[in-house]
Amino acid sequence: MAHKKPNLPEKICATCGLPFAWRKKWEKNWENVKYCSEKCRRNKT
Repeated sequence: MAHKKPNLPEKICATCGLPFAWRKKWEKNWENVKYCSEKCRRNKT
């Protein structure tokens, strides 16, 4: 059974418009994260 993490903050990706959840690697930089992935960050419009 998968481990559920119920209360993680979410944001909407500025490029693709899909929601994405907080990740450990963004812990110190969460307020500046705008994209769900490197691909979306590179393809920003």
